[in-house]
Amino acid sequence: MSWLGETTPGAGEGGINGYLIGTAIFGVLMLVLVWAQIRARKFNPWLYWATIVASTTVGTTLADFCTRSLGIGYAGGSLLLFAGVLASLFAWYRATGTISVDSIVSPREELFYWVTITFSQTLGTALGDWIADSSLGYGGGALFFGALLLIIAALFFATRVSHVLLFWAAFILTRPLGATLGDFFDKPVAQGGLALSRPLASLALLVVMAVLIAAIARRAGRGDGAGEGSAA
Repeated sequence: MSWLGETTPGAGEGGINGYLIGTAIFGVLMLVLVWAQIRARKFNPWLYWATIVASTTVGTTLADFCTRSLGIGYAGGSLLLFAGVLASLFAWYRATGTISVDSIVSPREELFYWVTITFSQTLGTALGDWIADSSLGYGGGALFFGALLLIIAALFFATRVSHVLLFWAAFILTRPLGATLGDFFDKPVAQGGLALSRPLASLALLVVMAVLIAAIARRAGRGDGAGEGSAA
């Protein structure tokens, strides 16, 4: 869904204001969803993934602001955003003693979680743009990030490397993987893409997401029912 952030009206022509306006628009939506997520009494997969999508769009416009409007390029923007991820994780660790998602039991931990998620999404966008504009292109970039995720998966199953560290590394890398893969499908052939319809691709993605989220919700409901039956 990162294309939503890319199509903010006037973003490319309005300089700083364009990207900041886009960030503000999607940021307001994200804040509302984060507030609803924190207030929710139990896990709601629809609400959770809506918040993830909102953080993705915010990350797209914010990354473009850092890498383009600030004039520091992909390398400078990526380093700046990486510092933001480290700062949010450090603050989270200092406040709670852990950065594991399993430790989220109160609004304070969840707020740290969503701040870190947003910085991670933004960093992932900058990394994806950086690699896609290199000699690798969109397809090569997707393969590159896919290979990195496979390495992380191997480390997860075959080593004792911290699973918390691997989780955040994997989460950051899923963003540029999705972005480069999406660009590969809808960019013109002359630019290294397949020139597929962006609206149709987005609609197909929404359908797949809805099916998967519904499956998660149904599975969670069965688990709750089993638990209630056991308790009875």
